[in-house]
Amino acid sequence: MNNLKNKLGLIFLFVLAISCKTEIEKPNSNTPENALIKRIVPNHASQFIVEIDSSMANDWFEIASKKDKILLKGNNGVSIGSALYYYLNEFTNSQITWNGTNLNLPETLPKVIKPIHKKSPYQYRYYLNYCTFNYTMSWWDWERWEKEIDWMALHGINMPLAITGEEYIWDEVYKSYGFTDEDLSDFFSGPAYFSWFWMGNLDGWGGPLSQNWKETHRDLQLKIVKRERELGMKTVLPAFTGHVPASFKKHFPNAKLKQTNWGNAFDDTYILDSEDPLFAEIGKKFLEVQEEIYGTDHLYSADTFNENTPPSNNPEYLGELSSRIYEGMIAADEDAVWVMQGWLFYSHREFWEAPQIKGLLNAVPDDKMIILDLAAEIEPIWKRTEAFYGKQWIWNMLHSFGGNISMFGRIDTVANEPAKALKDPNSGKLKGIGLTMESIEQNPVLYELMTENTWHDTPINTSEWLKKYTINRYGTYNESILNAWDILTKTVYNGQIIRDGAESIIVARPTFEGYRRWARTKLNYKPEALLPAWDLFIKAIPECKNADGFQYDLVDVTRQVLANYALPLQQEIATAYNANNKTAFNSLSAEFLELIDDIDKLLATRKDFLLGPWIADARSWGITPKEKAVYEQNARDLITLWGDANNPLHEYSNRQWSGLLTDFYKPRWEQFFAEVTTNWQNFNQTQFDESIKQWEWHWVTSRKDYPLEASGNPNEVAKQLYEKYRAKIEPITQKMKPIQYNY
Repeated sequence: MNNLKNKLGLIFLFVLAISCKTEIEKPNSNTPENALIKRIVPNHASQFIVEIDSSMANDWFEIASKKDKILLKGNNGVSIGSALYYYLNEFTNSQITWNGTNLNLPETLPKVIKPIHKKSPYQYRYYLNYCTFNYTMSWWDWERWEKEIDWMALHGINMPLAITGEEYIWDEVYKSYGFTDEDLSDFFSGPAYFSWFWMGNLDGWGGPLSQNWKETHRDLQLKIVKRERELGMKTVLPAFTGHVPASFKKHFPNAKLKQTNWGNAFDDTYILDSEDPLFAEIGKKFLEVQEEIYGTDHLYSADTFNENTPPSNNPEYLGELSSRIYEGMIAADEDAVWVMQGWLFYSHREFWEAPQIKGLLNAVPDDKMIILDLAAEIEPIWKRTEAFYGKQWIWNMLHSFGGNISMFGRIDTVANEPAKALKDPNSGKLKGIGLTMESIEQNPVLYELMTENTWHDTPINTSEWLKKYTINRYGTYNESILNAWDILTKTVYNGQIIRDGAESIIVARPTFEGYRRWARTKLNYKPEALLPAWDLFIKAIPECKNADGFQYDLVDVTRQVLANYALPLQQEIATAYNANNKTAFNSLSAEFLELIDDIDKLLATRKDFLLGPWIADARSWGITPKEKAVYEQNARDLITLWGDANNPLHEYSNRQWSGLLTDFYKPRWEQFFAEVTTNWQNFNQTQFDESIKQWEWHWVTSRKDYPLEASGNPNEVAKQLYEKYRAKIEPITQKMKPIQYNY
């Protein structure tokens, strides 16, 4: 009898072992990790098996061959995603970016001869900036968000900012106090302006906001946070910092409110004084309602005085404010950790000296606050604050202001400084690295390089890394391309002299000057120094022409060269005008307008550079003609005037996009040239600016569809423009007189 029991027990254990093994190796297992693999490599998903082992504290992954499968092991979905991407990079020469993907996989995937093990030295890999949600993500649907979350997992992101749907929570909170839709109609901004609404910079601009938007984006946020958490990410949700509706006084007449203004760009907003008991009450209620609907990972984003100067520089006052914000958090969630963007210490450094920073930070326990050194690749604030005076902090690459698409970056800084900070004995409680760009979907090399740091604790050899990057991107080794990238690292990606990428004079409100406030044309290299890289990209067309990433880069390099060329050409026009040479003026003006057309034709060959999807995606969220019109106006306004016709931020979010060049920038220059011709030698720039503002506002409020799909062959168009412009660019560029920039 005992022998029978023993035999039955052995059979049971054998069956159990077989069933467990089958569960592990089952390729279509419906786990978040396997679902991720199926989305990324659907035709090869059956060749992977996944094992999760969460026993280790640090994030890690392992890649090995197991029989005829590729085994991906890790402690969560992000680690599995990172293992998958590492395997695709290293064993199949593949790459996945916003601007070009190479997944030309062999039918049978290569074996891993020796197991690979990686662990991250960084507890947190943060992602997103409030601004990213508008300069890039304003109109994203779930399909686009799903792709981005997959990209995040592949690139090791485990701490994303998650502020979609915040307006729904505030709607619920205020209505629980008796506020009506009418009370809130001038409070909620339009969807393209949420970032600055959430940060308390503006109210109402771009509205009204429909209930349809609030509810659809509540549902979208539910999908976003569910997927992020399934993959092991810890979401950072918003918290209350005092921004309230103007109608707040109607419901709470005794409330202590302060008026503040964001750079005279919009009307005043209202801030509830932290000493008012309502401050803690509303902050607690917001987090409770938010947790009830979206759940929580106990990380909360709250930014005080975003690009505004506090009413007092008294450290005690700043500490009390900070303390009350934190107390509001822990009243709703005793495990709350405050995540603060450190942008204010950069943007208003003249105010935030050591006593003020200490006053703000020291009121919160060190282990309950994480500071984002938001632009560490530009100016590492941690170095002048003793690593934020004992707080946990994260080293971030900001990059890409306003959604501009110029080729720019600090490639050597990104490759070296995170690891240097990690090993620096003065770096205090450095807990992670992050990406806090104002926009994405451009300059993919910077983002591939920055996320490479996730699994490194030493600086990255840029030359070696770029060699592998180009093979993965273009599917082949090409000497011309490697030499071209060496030039790019010394020109557009050298990161010297200027804060962020230079813009083309084409996108400036027309002028004879060499720049305007937000169309800053100063380059960090001599424009002719970029030409050899263009030569080499053109030379590489025969071998690389079919690669998606190559086509994007070829168009981008060509665009950058021609965008740069516009400045010396425009200065030649100014010279002709000043010399009273009408013939030269007319000829050069025609050439300038033709250049705009040619750049537009080039950009039309890639969907990455089209205006059409931005407008169409905005309209797609509306369910009535009126709502669609509001969203289209939001989309048009943000990338041109930013606000009304007199807004000082005009051109801040300019885009070199096909459709925008020929429908907005070119007509402005045509009107400029016509006005100058009509009033020869009596042209008045101020009068022109006043009149063109009205035309610009008319464009913002207009209705028009633009192409949604690319047209033309990028290789052929780039080569045509090379043959047309290459010989004439260098002479005119070299003879241009230096411009005296005063910014």
